[in-house]
Amino acid sequence: MKIVIGGQVEKKQVEKLIKEIDPSIETDVKSDLDAAMEMKTGKADYYFGACHTGGGGALAMAIAMLGRNNCETVSMPGKQPKEENVIEAVKNGKKAFGFTGDHVETAVPMILNAIKANS
Repeated sequence: MKIVIGGQVEKKQVEKLIKEIDPSIETDVKSDLDAAMEMKTGKADYYFGACHTGGGGALAMAIAMLGRNNCETVSMPGKQPKEENVIEAVKNGKKAFGFTGDHVETAVPMILNAIKANS
């Protein structure tokens, strides 16, 4: 599995956490545009991005390149990630996930667990 990491904040923290959870996952930290292009061309399986709102800078390029139906805002300011929503998003085929920088520690494991459970 390959995950590209875009977004505006906490890119290295997202990558570090993914590697701690599962060292076998290939990760690549890129600009938003490059990460979305990796997804569009099939060079990556999933996109993770963090920003201050969870949907703007985290997912804007992914939404533009992949379509809204492939993207999910997992958390926003004042709105914690919810496991049932993440599970549902993965089951529905979402491939790009955005969340706020302060929810990295909660959102990343939640998304990875849902992906692994759905594989």
